[in-house]
Amino acid sequence: MGLSRTLPIFMFVLLLFSGATLAEPRIALQSPVVNLTSFQVGYYIDDSQTLGFDDVRQQSFKETSSTTTLGTNARVTWFRIPLDNQTDQELALNVHLPHAYHVRSVAFYQERDGQLVHSDILDLEDVDASGLMFRGSAVYPITLPAQSSTTLYVRSDAYSHQWFALEIFDQEHSRQALVGVANDIALLVGMMVALVFYNLLLYLATSKIENIYYSFYLISGLVWIALSYGLVASLFDAYGHELFMLNISLITMPIFLLLFMMAIFETRQHYPIEHRFLQAVLIPLCAMFVWGLFDISAALKPASSMALIMMTVTLSVSVSLLRKGHPLAKYFLVGHTLFVIFNALAVLFYKGLIEPSYLASHGTGLGIMLEALMLAFIISHRIKILEDIRASQEELKEQASTDPLTSLHNRRYFSTEAEFLLALCREQKRPMAVMIADIDHFKRVNDTWGHPVGDRVIVRIAQTLKSCCRSRDLLARFGGEEFVILLPDADLQQAALCAERIRATVATTAFQMGDGDTAHVSLSIGVALVDVEHDSIQSALDRADQALYTAKQDGRNRVAISEAAAAA
Repeated sequence: MGLSRTLPIFMFVLLLFSGATLAEPRIALQSPVVNLTSFQVGYYIDDSQTLGFDDVRQQSFKETSSTTTLGTNARVTWFRIPLDNQTDQELALNVHLPHAYHVRSVAFYQERDGQLVHSDILDLEDVDASGLMFRGSAVYPITLPAQSSTTLYVRSDAYSHQWFALEIFDQEHSRQALVGVANDIALLVGMMVALVFYNLLLYLATSKIENIYYSFYLISGLVWIALSYGLVASLFDAYGHELFMLNISLITMPIFLLLFMMAIFETRQHYPIEHRFLQAVLIPLCAMFVWGLFDISAALKPASSMALIMMTVTLSVSVSLLRKGHPLAKYFLVGHTLFVIFNALAVLFYKGLIEPSYLASHGTGLGIMLEALMLAFIISHRIKILEDIRASQEELKEQASTDPLTSLHNRRYFSTEAEFLLALCREQKRPMAVMIADIDHFKRVNDTWGHPVGDRVIVRIAQTLKSCCRSRDLLARFGGEEFVILLPDADLQQAALCAERIRATVATTAFQMGDGDTAHVSLSIGVALVDVEHDSIQSALDRADQALYTAKQDGRNRVAISEAAAAA
């Protein structure tokens, strides 16, 4: 008896619970002011993609938000929105689909009192036929009689991902929504365009292949951002399959990112294991690109899964390069981690696994922008590293060709440069002379005042020689207290006058020897003419050295000139 009484009560409660669960979400309009951007709707996925209105209205609809994402397996989805006008006046409303720019078609059906009262279709291949498209948004007008109920059905036929949003406005709020500008997306695209021009300047300066890959990465990214977030539709009023083909940039973007990694990290030359992993991801991406040229909708279906694989591999490679000490890996890892985080949100959003939000729906765009900025920094930092290396090499080269005490050229540099100057004078038939100068009794200076004072004397004489020579003369310290000067465009008489000027300047200079002591130091100089037609630098130096020996023998502090001609 107890069981028989309990069972009807249980069934009644179960029916009440089931009825509550299956109840259609209804929208009660109690005021002429309508500004609905978030509410519950029903949806039904038409797997056959062929059902008509009469068939669909008999199906069971599930509940979801008016802004939702249902992934790639919901290409054709019907949405049902019951509207109850509880006011005493007729309501003229506009139904907005702000993401309509990325679907193939949208159909609208109005049902009232069980009867179809109006229908319309928006084909994105022929938007002018319906007049329902405005700056990327589908705008469907609907009139609700006073104290009546109307059910609106919307059929969304997407190319790939079912990314749906529906809003309901009165006339004033509709105008406000339509004149709004996606400033955030325009800002992202503008920054990407600026980075493209910046990178172009870097390429002109460096001619590095990574700049090419980075440019195409940027172009792919800005095309996808402008296309996916409606900027192209809003600015150019362009829609349809041909425009949807530009979504292939979602495939080219990771391709150029992988190529950029291979180039910037030089993985082929230095990191073969990491290079093979990057290649393993690059090959299927290239295959998807070819596939997308023929069927972009089908090619994009596995794009989210492929993106997860790509992000996992590239993140692992950057961690491996960081552990191996690559100087740029830490910067790439920071930018790529941000890219992975934001794109992971986007992948979950596109697959319909998380609730819609700004970060989720805009995750790919934000991730691209953040990584693009970091890649620009990496390129600039690498240029700085290369410039530092080049400057270091130039410094080492300068040190290898310079006497460390006097900063004059050394014997090695003199030998190389003198041959070049001789060939130039020979070609232009210009004269050339050479002189060798030696400090008289320099050992006495070192023995009397010490080697530090001797070094100061050598430095002071080097400065005197530089001040007495022309900018085009080649001046070098050959070692110890001996100096050599090569004078292009100078005959024997001009060279002798220069030598005498040097000798006189040194002879009249008072050298500070320390403790307030001063002393005079003299030079002996030998001068020889270089026969540019038949001579060699060494033979001319030998004759100048013989003249120097003569000056020493004749009492020092004098200039001696070699009158000997070059051997034929």
